[in-house]
Amino acid sequence: MGMRTTFMVQTFEIHRKRLRPGSRDVAPTESGALKRAEAISGRMPGAAALRIVADDETGELESVAIVGQFGEVPEDFAEQVSGG
Repeated sequence: MGMRTTFMVQTFEIHRKRLRPGSRDVAPTESGALKRAEAISGRMPGAAALRIVADDETGELESVAIVGQFGEVPEDFAEQVSGG
């Protein structure tokens, strides 16, 4: 059972005056995800960089953590990510 760490950038856009998730993009490293999220937040309302650890064989999630957020991010985003 090998664990694999993936870094992802989640963008946010405004739809009907509310923030909602936009596109997602995989980054090769944590610093790459942070840089990309920061750059994207200059063009979009906001973005977050995530670290996802999952079982390589089954795909079962071990953990999801926000490693950085830039611009506008929904107030309950951290709760949604942690499964709360």
